[in-house]
Amino acid sequence: MFACTDPETLSGLNWLICYLTTGKHLSFYAAFGTVLLLLAITAPISLAFGFGGAMAARSAIAPLRWFGKLYIALVRGVPDIAFFLFFVIALDQGIEYLRHKIKCPDWDAPVRQGSDFLVCQAAKMPLGNSPQWVHEYYGFALAVVTFAIVFGAFAASVLYGAMKAVPRGQIETAEAYGMTSRQTFWRITVPQMWVYALPGLGNLWMVLIKATPLLFLLGVEDIVYWATELGASKTARFSDYPHPDWKMYYFLGLLVFYLAFTRLSEIVLANITRRLSTGQATAGGEALRKAKAAG
Repeated sequence: MFACTDPETLSGLNWLICYLTTGKHLSFYAAFGTVLLLLAITAPISLAFGFGGAMAARSAIAPLRWFGKLYIALVRGVPDIAFFLFFVIALDQGIEYLRHKIKCPDWDAPVRQGSDFLVCQAAKMPLGNSPQWVHEYYGFALAVVTFAIVFGAFAASVLYGAMKAVPRGQIETAEAYGMTSRQTFWRITVPQMWVYALPGLGNLWMVLIKATPLLFLLGVEDIVYWATELGASKTARFSDYPHPDWKMYYFLGLLVFYLAFTRLSEIVLANITRRLSTGQATAGGEALRKAKAAG
């Protein structure tokens, strides 16, 4: 056995084991969980945003329809990185401004002072004396909301097209049997639209995976942040484990992670598509019928 208390006495594999088990490296490994947690939370919320946006865009109520189409067009038309940086700042300052008005009604100085945004200490989000985990969770929550709004707009566009792709004949048949518009939507359109939406949603899922490094820009200590931090050259003056620039190796590890995860996603999506296509009047459903007939 060996101890990592004196790195200067270590060499070879022992040095590498101690180096890879430092506190910062444990945070690096935990950051992979942060990315997966972001995907697990953001995907269903984005889908909910998308479903709501698609329903609004096809609504018979004009203001609601305008809002749905404006949401889709506006968010999709702005570059992701610009929206991420602007929206997070705007949302954060908006929350602090409302808290400032409630908690500090006697404040007489302007909130906007040149390029500075100044509110009372009680209105800060999170508070300056809050523990570190509160700051991290707050930043993560802002990231989730931002991701959900951006990818919800793309999901809304996909679902809107999928709803229109459901064969009109099936909807007319449902109406002929006496179903109301609400019943037709929930019993005919919604169950059948998924087979048409899945290819677009699958592509959107892949884009969402590739967009997770934007967490780094939002101030969340994700895998890109730690790869940059740990891979940079370290001297003996600032670290017990000095090394040259190793960023290439860290980012190579990220490359392997993302390739493996996207490949796993492709397999899962292919299985879901196969199940949804069974019995459907689509190219996928026709291929399955021919395969069964040939077998």
